[in-house]
Amino acid sequence: MKNSGGKPRAGAVRKSRKGPQVGSGGQGRQALEGKKPTPKAEDRPYHPAGKAKAARERYAAAGGKGKPAQQRRDDGYGRAPSRAGGDTGRGASGASRRPKSGDETEVVTGRNSVLEALRANIPTTALYIAARVEVDERVKEILTIATGKGIPILEVMRPELDRLAGRDSVHQGVALKVPPYEYAHPVDLLELTLRKGQTPLFVALDGITDPRNLGAIIRSTAAFGGHGVIIPQRRSVGMTASAWKTSAGAAARTPVAMAANLTQTLKTFKEAGVFVLGLDGGGDVQLPGLSFADRPVVVVVGSEGKGLSRLVTDTCDAIVSIPITATTESLNAGIATSVTLYEIAKLRAEAKK
Repeated sequence: MKNSGGKPRAGAVRKSRKGPQVGSGGQGRQALEGKKPTPKAEDRPYHPAGKAKAARERYAAAGGKGKPAQQRRDDGYGRAPSRAGGDTGRGASGASRRPKSGDETEVVTGRNSVLEALRANIPTTALYIAARVEVDERVKEILTIATGKGIPILEVMRPELDRLAGRDSVHQGVALKVPPYEYAHPVDLLELTLRKGQTPLFVALDGITDPRNLGAIIRSTAAFGGHGVIIPQRRSVGMTASAWKTSAGAAARTPVAMAANLTQTLKTFKEAGVFVLGLDGGGDVQLPGLSFADRPVVVVVGSEGKGLSRLVTDTCDAIVSIPITATTESLNAGIATSVTLYEIAKLRAEAKK
């Protein structure tokens, strides 16, 4: 359209990369009418469904031999090898591999704990020594063992060792980085004890969540001839650095087993002839002079607040109480376990005379 002067009317020319063009070509009208219907997924060649349709068509054109490429991918065949582990969840050998979710190692602190861990040949990643640490006999032996085993020894400043060990840990200038604790199976420990011809003595924990209590119980179990500690898989503390520290190295000598179901594990022990003895302030049996101390025994200890759970209480053969003065409400779980184990060890020693 031209104006009276013979020139194109302003605004009727649309500029583009191809140069000036007269009119819109109906594009404005199409925009007002809206977009056309979206093609189906299988009609879009770039969509996975479209690629699958094309693969099926090629498969049919080839006479139907073998499997379509998409089906091979769904079955797990023909998958391209992943770099740096990838997301296939398997290593080069094809074995299942769980992806790591951060640093899974534990840090053992304290001179006794570190020394006992090294003596017990526990796998170790690194030994940390504080700069200008006071060297005593334990530190000398720690360095000697670590050097002999080729364990990396790193000298760090105390602030760095404080951070590594944790705010509430007293590291005494040494720390040991070890892999996650490998728990034993309760029945395996029982069978091993019986094969050795020993009278089983175990401690099972029901609802203990304080790692210091666990460490103290492990230490008492080792001191009084116990053969292991059993913890449930749920609602229980595990072998943390704090438990290692409190055990004063006893965790390197006394195995800790994990039970998927504590009640069922206790029933299995009962079937094997083990007497299940529960500790509770309201027990019918008094601790002094236990008549069944010379039998195979598993001592079950509950939490300091809630005590033994109902199912565990019903499973026990006897509920034993420790006589204390009326001014004291209860005993710490670790202390109660120590008193009980001492009494059992004393009665067993007297029975052998």
